[in-house]
Amino acid sequence: MTNLTALDRVLVLDFGSQYTQLIARRIREQRVYSEIWPCTKSLADIRAFAPKAIVLSGGPSSVHEVGSPSVDPALFELGVPILGICYGMQLTSHLLGGRVVPADHREYGRAEVQHDPDDSLLFGFEAHDPIEVWMSHGDQVERLPEGFKVIGRSATCPYAVVADPQRKIYGIQFHPEVVHTPRGNEILANFLFRIAKLSPGWTMGGFIEREIEKVRAQVGSDQVICGLSGGVDSSVTAALLFKAIGAQLIPVFVNNGVLRAGEAEQVQTIFRDRLGMDLRYVDASEQFLSALAGVTDPEQKRKIIGRVFIEVFEAAAKEAGASAKWLAQGTLYPDVIESVSFKGPSATIKSHHNVGGLPERMHLKLIEPLRELFKDEVRILGEELGLPNDVVGRQPFPGPGLAIRVLGEVTSDKLELLRAADRIVLEEIRRAGLYDAIWQSFAVLLPVRSVGVMGDARTYEFTCAIRAVSSIDGMTADWSPIPYEVLGRMSNRIINEVRGINRVVYDISSKPPATIEWE
Repeated sequence: MTNLTALDRVLVLDFGSQYTQLIARRIREQRVYSEIWPCTKSLADIRAFAPKAIVLSGGPSSVHEVGSPSVDPALFELGVPILGICYGMQLTSHLLGGRVVPADHREYGRAEVQHDPDDSLLFGFEAHDPIEVWMSHGDQVERLPEGFKVIGRSATCPYAVVADPQRKIYGIQFHPEVVHTPRGNEILANFLFRIAKLSPGWTMGGFIEREIEKVRAQVGSDQVICGLSGGVDSSVTAALLFKAIGAQLIPVFVNNGVLRAGEAEQVQTIFRDRLGMDLRYVDASEQFLSALAGVTDPEQKRKIIGRVFIEVFEAAAKEAGASAKWLAQGTLYPDVIESVSFKGPSATIKSHHNVGGLPERMHLKLIEPLRELFKDEVRILGEELGLPNDVVGRQPFPGPGLAIRVLGEVTSDKLELLRAADRIVLEEIRRAGLYDAIWQSFAVLLPVRSVGVMGDARTYEFTCAIRAVSSIDGMTADWSPIPYEVLGRMSNRIINEVRGINRVVYDISSKPPATIEWE
């Protein structure tokens, strides 16, 4: 078995960019292990981690702001290849004696970079062929530090790509990690393999071996309660733990009252009949809906659901006996980055019910074997563990369920409206052969009533929004251009079949600036 510390590892220092997780994920796509640390980590900690390469992320700050995030300048004397991205490049230049100034023209969006022949960072790019990139910056480098040279420039940014080959320090003003830079992966691969000379060794097979050993050492002979929702994350968590500890695993499926139509029956069939797990079913729908009564704030909804989940699981642990001391959850890396700012400069977007929503005092100890993985890695892991495609290929469903798709107060009546509309959306997506091509598709019930006419009579009913996005990892997403005829069938069926909805709209917002879920 390959020990994690034996792998070539890349350290990504976070300066507050919402794309920082994407950098780590792109590196892992190259089969190189990466971790994200706050930029506030000490140089001693960084030395102890012994990274083979370091990436400095982007961020919303200016190097000239009082209190802007920085690093110990001695970082650049470690002899480790360093790549600065956007703010990371500006900070590198600023700390090494260059000059950073506000740009005459703020660049946000697509741009073209003209470049010189280069056999390192831009290896494989023809000099006469401009590179399409995604820019997002207000400051830019005006004077390079000693030892640096420019190898790429845009129409308004004279130092778009810079290099100090002697010290193996590189900077790029654009974002190679986003899909809007089509050949960004090639640039990152050049940094990893041509400059840092790393060896790819990060695989899901190796992850399974390491995590099984870790789980067995962590829990010993204790039993583990696993919160199973039927979604990809909790299903893979359960499968991994079942492989690691067998009968010590107690999978508990909680009906929280905010599930989709037919979901409770489907989950029980899959995990009892098809996967052979001793699944325990708890109908706590009244408990959850009672706790949510009158609550309209989405953050409070998430925290309430997190608290009640723990109460239900702790009750299940008592029934299991004194040996049940652990709670396993399918928490992923994107859950963590959107809930926690790493005690650094990143902004908290929203609390996830299984991260920021957990109560401070729990009787169960938490185990999260997927906490360092991205969604696409979890799907690969599920396939490696032998889960069926209709489980690993399932579209994501949020832990708080329909509670964050009923905007405003959650009631039984509103949930029934949403379930009926959501069922129609998914039926039409599948009928059109679009389910596997879309990252996530669902209905949202808006707290908006509008006037309509049905059967020559006036109606005053709710509005339903349809949301469908394409994505790779959920960190960024584009709205999906569903054919008009498919949207038309959805709208027609919802208005005719769901009494209480008389208007249907389609959400064409991307992430960012919007999030995938409405709450």
